[in-house]
Amino acid sequence: MLKKNTLKTVKRDDMIDVTTEVQAFIKEKGIQEGVALIYCPHTTAGITINENADPDVKKDILRRLDEQYPWNHTLDLHMEGNTAAHLKSSTVGSSQQVIIHKGSLVLGTWQGVYFCEFDGPRERQYFIKLCVDQ
Repeated sequence: MLKKNTLKTVKRDDMIDVTTEVQAFIKEKGIQEGVALIYCPHTTAGITINENADPDVKKDILRRLDEQYPWNHTLDLHMEGNTAAHLKSSTVGSSQQVIIHKGSLVLGTWQGVYFCEFDGPRERQYFIKLCVDQ
């Protein structure tokens, strides 16, 4: 069971909560037990799990990534000028796995699944693969 989702990002750097979309796909397919794999096929975006209660956490994460990987660094050689986006993507990672139990994602009280944009705005895709316990 694989689903391709498309979203349009509106900022250069953003974290978009996709937890609801992942959970909806689990419900649609009637999965009770298994694993959800959420994957981003882009080299300048990623997937992470983090707090989704306080919006300042997203702001802080993006600010600290900018501090570590400034957009304009004099030694960066990449012709497109988006080396920072590639570094952020590599740091965050391209996928996350979440256990499905009793039809729901097993996440902590304050956790959510995020699509992380580091080179927007763009139209992006991410995939949800459901692996079912037999």
